[in-house]
Amino acid sequence: MTVTQTEPSHSAPPSSEAAELARLVREEIARRRISRQALADMARISLSTLEKALAGKRAFTLATLLRIEEALGVNLRAGTHAPAAAPHARDVAPDTMGAYARSAVTWLEGRYLTIRPSFGTPGGLFAYLTTVRWVPEKACLGFAESGRSDSRFEQAGHVSLPNLSGHIYLVTNEQGQYRLAILSRPTIEGQLFGILTTLEVGSGSQLVPAAAPIALRKLADGEDAALGPVTAEMPHFAAYRDLLGRSTEGDFARLHLPC
Repeated sequence: MTVTQTEPSHSAPPSSEAAELARLVREEIARRRISRQALADMARISLSTLEKALAGKRAFTLATLLRIEEALGVNLRAGTHAPAAAPHARDVAPDTMGAYARSAVTWLEGRYLTIRPSFGTPGGLFAYLTTVRWVPEKACLGFAESGRSDSRFEQAGHVSLPNLSGHIYLVTNEQGQYRLAILSRPTIEGQLFGILTTLEVGSGSQLVPAAAPIALRKLADGEDAALGPVTAEMPHFAAYRDLLGRSTEGDFARLHLPC
């Protein structure tokens, strides 16, 4: 998610220093094989601000530079290009989850209203909560579902944030059995859209692979939301349907079916 912020005014460094800072940032982007959008997201600055600074159209403000240094874990100022103080070993997720630092993903933590199509009621929706929090003992973000009317199927797992795709992955792995949600980065409104792949209960004890669009909206502190099955006669059905519809209508996710 790119958040446009009004930065405090700071005196700009000399043009030669600004050019050197831009060069160092470009090198770090290339070395890590991340996109400029990914760096803007991690540093909590707008892509426009980053692009203008890298192109020499404006100098980095101190606020912007501090955020970039925090995201990259390097010291770019005063002519030094030495590593900044390394995060504690338990504050960096494993490489298999994207090697993200805890300080760089605090924006994702919180409670999310989660909406997907109902698997049992044609045309209906299903709503529950997904909570994302840092799990110190596992050194990564974890997620857990709650508020499901079918509570025995509530999921929990870890969150992967690889820079290569720029997407968020909610992964459940129970003895080798996986469930996966692939989500976009949050919009400015704190909404995430994507696809859920899971197992649906079929005939008898049969489990059938199923995929569906999914939408998450971050809830404010103390905010409640209607949960459980959602049908057309309920007052919040239209708002929930419109939110879920953005997953495919907004091209955040695609469901391909044969003609």
